[in-house]
Amino acid sequence: MTETPSMRALLQRARKRLLQMHFESRVGHIGGNLSALDAMMVLYHQVLRDDDVFILSKGHSAGALYVTLWSAGKLSDDDLKTFHGEGTRLSAHPAPGWCPDIPFATGSLGHGLPDAAGIALGYRLQGRPGRIFCLTSDAEWQEGSNWEALIFARHHQLRNLHIVIDENRLQGFGSTREVASMDPLGDKLSGFGMDITHADGHQAEALLRAFEAPAKEGPQIVILRTIKGHGVSFMENAMEWHYLPLNPDQYRAALVEVDAE
Repeated sequence: MTETPSMRALLQRARKRLLQMHFESRVGHIGGNLSALDAMMVLYHQVLRDDDVFILSKGHSAGALYVTLWSAGKLSDDDLKTFHGEGTRLSAHPAPGWCPDIPFATGSLGHGLPDAAGIALGYRLQGRPGRIFCLTSDAEWQEGSNWEALIFARHHQLRNLHIVIDENRLQGFGSTREVASMDPLGDKLSGFGMDITHADGHQAEALLRAFEAPAKEGPQIVILRTIKGHGVSFMENAMEWHYLPLNPDQYRAALVEVDAE
């Protein structure tokens, strides 16, 4: 199966807008945004329903979340122009209190999943139908708070909780294997006896199938094989794009590559 032309067009448009926003604001953290953007776009355009909640735990990818909300008609071009600016609502990491799609402040890694597990249990106790999707990084699983949240979620069999892991295998100071290896992460998680799905994090149909797979044992876990800096050859699998902003020549080159997709 292949992506529909409409989804391909949406993803291309979002990648270009993400690059523009980061270039104009002179802000880095582009690599991890590009590894997570496809998943967020598929969630917001094809998966999430009115009762569902999305939590971006890997807060460094706030730019991808803002562009996804823009693509979904929830933010304007003028909003994106304030990214990282003085007094902006579109801060470096998601900040709550101004947008219903951002229920918690995240970005201090390891906090998003505990929040998501609490919402999932609250929804079940209230008899609410919504699903909770939480997107984490793979390096975030070096945080003990995530494992505590997973114990809690598994104990309560939270079938309405969907944990999505952006496994791009790079973090701030090197590869996840070099910094604090959890490889293979899926094997560690499988010891909890939950459903684990592996999917190509840059293929829309594969993402949709993984997100919509029927729940058996809760919570659901989807591990996405992704590429840091996806779609821009000089950024792909390059740790430095965890930090660097684009200069004008790099920005023009990146747009050429995205246009050629």
